[in-house]
Amino acid sequence: MSAKILSPQHTFQAAWIDQFHAFCTSDALLKSGRKLAAALVIPAMALALFLILWGGLASRVETSLGTLPGPGKVWEQTQVLYQEHLTEREKAAAFYERQEQRNAAKLEKDPNAEVKVRPYTGKPTFIDQIFTSLGTVTTGFLIASIIAIPIGIICGLSATLYQALNPIIQIFKPVSPLAWLPIVTMVVSAVYVSDDPMFAKSFVTSAITVTLCCIWPTIINTTVGVSGIDKDLINVSRVLRLGWFTKTVKIVLPSAMPMIFAGLRLSLGIGWMVLIAAEMLAQNPGLGKFVWDEFQNGSSDSLARIMVAVLVIGFIGFLLDRAMLMLQRAVSWDKSSTIR
Repeated sequence: MSAKILSPQHTFQAAWIDQFHAFCTSDALLKSGRKLAAALVIPAMALALFLILWGGLASRVETSLGTLPGPGKVWEQTQVLYQEHLTEREKAAAFYERQEQRNAAKLEKDPNAEVKVRPYTGKPTFIDQIFTSLGTVTTGFLIASIIAIPIGIICGLSATLYQALNPIIQIFKPVSPLAWLPIVTMVVSAVYVSDDPMFAKSFVTSAITVTLCCIWPTIINTTVGVSGIDKDLINVSRVLRLGWFTKTVKIVLPSAMPMIFAGLRLSLGIGWMVLIAAEMLAQNPGLGKFVWDEFQNGSSDSLARIMVAVLVIGFIGFLLDRAMLMLQRAVSWDKSSTIR
């Protein structure tokens, strides 16, 4: 029986198929596939299961405002809230355009005339409330970090100072934000008095409340991180006769960075939760006030709109945590110590 002679084209195709098969069965591809499944497929399946359970069980729960909304109703109200935001922005644009036309006509008659541009005072939309809450929590968190990190470094380097401050930290750490809020409100009302304030009192009150609740995890974790530095590194700094500032920047901060960021991540998560509760209780502008207003409204769509706010609050909290994690990976020298 004669052997079959393959053409150069068939030989090329056979070689390409062999290479493709070898690539598909390679260990690198299999590992990449497992990582992709762990990162995307499994979470997507879990999310799909959650939505199915939510949609199936929500219709069985009756409340005073009607049936608990499912995913479809919540998505519908998400679109409604976004459309309301666009409508309000159009009203604001028309409001400022009318002022410009009126002021232009006034200046045309009298070039020396005094013109004013009044701010638009329409009801803040859901999107506006999101940015208000983000601005407030960012301010409170940054103030807390600026205070807490230096205190934690000093406490970590000085056992005497740590023993002096530790009782104060342990006393104030478990205090609820709902307990801080009335005190902060009264102090701000008494101290922050101005005919033309730079910031609204509601903003100052919420930001200080967030600061008071954010500060403790960062202090504790920074103290633990600094006190746990390898003693050999401290001895090296003494041999090199490094100054306090140089030692802190070159040795202390890089070594304690993972623990510092662990505290910052905890503080930011606590601050975000505290802010929503503070806005609900004090009726300060933000997502917390939006949730409370919808609860008081009591319309047939209120539950779905509250669910939209709850999901957005959770999603923003997740994004804030991921942002801190990315920042930690960017500035930390030890990538393996990064907490997921």
